[in-house]
Amino acid sequence: MQIGLVIVGDEILSGRRTDKHLSKIVEILNQRGLCLNWARVLGDDMDELVECYQQSFAKGHLVLSTGGIGATPDDLTREAVARALGTVTQRHPDGVKLLEKFARETGRELTDTRYRLVEFPKGTTIIPNPVNGIPGFSIQDHHFVPGFPQMAWPMLEWVLDTQYPDIADRSYREHSVMLQGANESTIIPLMEQLLADFAGIKVFSLPIMGDEPRIELGVKGPQLLAKEAYTAMKQGLQALDIRWQRASD
Repeated sequence: MQIGLVIVGDEILSGRRTDKHLSKIVEILNQRGLCLNWARVLGDDMDELVECYQQSFAKGHLVLSTGGIGATPDDLTREAVARALGTVTQRHPDGVKLLEKFARETGRELTDTRYRLVEFPKGTTIIPNPVNGIPGFSIQDHHFVPGFPQMAWPMLEWVLDTQYPDIADRSYREHSVMLQGANESTIIPLMEQLLADFAGIKVFSLPIMGDEPRIELGVKGPQLLAKEAYTAMKQGLQALDIRWQRASD
């Protein structure tokens, strides 16, 4: 199951807000032995949102989505999800109870506009919100939370810990070395050979600019396979007479 992240909001694309979700959610996933396969940042555009969710539903991906579930006209995520699934939104009974509890505790008036906060696509379950109690929602391995980091991150941690406790790959490993004075064209054949010899691992090359340009070259994948590929990679560098230093284990 691939894991995707959708970050929704014109404010990210315009620069009015700086995204904090990508790096944090990568960290949250890695802590659980999981990796992010893809991420998209989308504006408040109904057609783009519907297309994105249609694709991810069709592919059966596990998707974490932040933003766009408020009550204002620019909050389009809930309706986009409903359209992507060919259904409609409706007030979620459990969401209504939580919203009414929030209103009692804070003295807020509940208007039709505020009830939009708990209008979710048919067939959803709710995600508890530890900050103010107003929930997010889940449907078909897609999980939708507010854009506020202090709400979104604990809500997504709850999703992963309660709904996906058994999918973590605790054996996942990354190994890399730092190359001095090498260029990528020299190591491309080695990378291609590693991919051919060790099905199931990935290789990566990350150039680092500066006074002393370097390349971080590495492999990642299941523990035993990654270890074998790492050994073969070091042997290949030795055969190419390329000096290296260990970067990580």
